[in-house]
Amino acid sequence: MSKIKLMSHLVAGYPTEELSFAAASAMVRGGASILEIQLAFSDPSADGPAIQGACTEVLSHNYKVKDGLAFIERVHKAFPEVSIYIMSYGSLIYTPGVDNFCKRASEAGVTGMIIPDLPFDHDEGLTAACKKYGMDNIPVASPSMSEERLSKLAHAGFRYIYAALRVGITGTQTVIDQATLDFLSKVGAGGSKVYGGFGISNGEQSKAISSSVDAVIAGSVFVRIIKENASDKEALSKAVEAKARELCGL
Repeated sequence: MSKIKLMSHLVAGYPTEELSFAAASAMVRGGASILEIQLAFSDPSADGPAIQGACTEVLSHNYKVKDGLAFIERVHKAFPEVSIYIMSYGSLIYTPGVDNFCKRASEAGVTGMIIPDLPFDHDEGLTAACKKYGMDNIPVASPSMSEERLSKLAHAGFRYIYAALRVGITGTQTVIDQATLDFLSKVGAGGSKVYGGFGISNGEQSKAISSSVDAVIAGSVFVRIIKENASDKEALSKAVEAKARELCGL
């Protein structure tokens, strides 16, 4: 079996700047092609308990957006071949001005933005600003969308679409069944490349959807591993790399 393309998630600055960088490095060594780096936000709508807890801890350290962008710039310089997507929420993008935020993100090395609370057709100018600075806005498709709205998104001309494999928040177990595969087919019906995630935590799940997506997304499983090994940098690196390899089918 060929290598499965993986988008792995981490929270910038969690649990510390150095351990966060160690986790990013281990993900790349483990085969991750894309890093989804979350900028912590105090009022998330899509994050499960693991990621919420990580964001709360980061914010308690007075970690700012500028710190997160500096972290991304460091990761980009270390691994220029890896795509970096920012995952966060509309308020952080809107507050400094969408154009201004996108300019700063692009300069840090970001190649795409995933902002789940900005609908694809009411995005405050995010898609246009991303294009202006050479990035992609990656909208989120959910199984709760009506057939009509899902079709509208699928045919809206986005290069990539993030498919949440079930309704709800991240981190809960996801069952890959025919309905999941049918949903992925609908998301990609307009020619967009599809990233699939929410609740992906093992190689069996990754393999099950790999032929239906351009990349498998895994988030909470990595945040939990990072938390469990926060006192030991070497153990953290080994565990994160091993999980990335498992999800990539290596």
